[in-house]
Amino acid sequence: MTDVSARYHDPALLIVDMQNDFVRQGAPLEVPDARATLPSHARLIAAFRSRRLPIVYTKFLSTEEPSLLWTWSPQCAPPVRLCGRGVRRSYADADGPLDCADVVSEIYPAPDDLVIEKYGYGAFHGTSLSDRLRQKGVRSLMVTGTVTQICVEETAREAFHHGFRTTLVEDAVSSFAPELHRAALTNFAMKFGWVESSAAIIAAVGARA
Repeated sequence: MTDVSARYHDPALLIVDMQNDFVRQGAPLEVPDARATLPSHARLIAAFRSRRLPIVYTKFLSTEEPSLLWTWSPQCAPPVRLCGRGVRRSYADADGPLDCADVVSEIYPAPDDLVIEKYGYGAFHGTSLSDRLRQKGVRSLMVTGTVTQICVEETAREAFHHGFRTTLVEDAVSSFAPELHRAALTNFAMKFGWVESSAAIIAAVGARA
C-alpha cells in the first residue's frame, strides 16, 4: 500500500453540495445532519485558507430537461426543481427567499475559490474538475459535504479513478440515512482511500506547511 503520509501531499479541500436545497431547514431534500457539520467545515476552511491551499466547492444542478436524475431524484423535476438554476425558495431558517442552488452562507466560497457546477452526482463526470485540480498542482483531496452515500461517495470514488489520493472527512460529511452513511465510509476506507477526522487533517496539513 502507498505510504499513508502521501495522502496529504499537495492537498485541496473539496466541499460537495453544501447548498440551500440540502442544508437549510425545510429544504426539499433536507439533510438535517448537514447543519451539524458546519463547525467542522468552518475549521477546515480556515485551516486551508491560512495555508493558501486550494478550496473547491461543487454545486449540484437539476437538468432542465427530463433525465435519469428526474427518475431517481424526482424532486429535480417540476414543480419542485431541486437546485434548479435561477430558482429562489424560502426556508424556515432564512430571512427571505434564497437561490436554492447556492452554497449556504455559513461557509460561502471566497472570490478565489473554485466552484464546479455539475448535472449529476459525481463532480468529475462531465466537468473540468480534474484538469483544474492538476493546474493547481493538487495531488490529494480532503472531501466533505452531503450526501455521504450519494454525491460525496460518487465524487470521492471518481477522484480515486482520476489518481487523486482521497480522504473522506468523517465529521464533515452527512446523510439522511445513518446506516448508509456508515456503510459508505466503511466501504470507501476498504478500497478507495482514507477516512479521517477534521482535527487529524488540520494537524497533518499544518505539519506539512
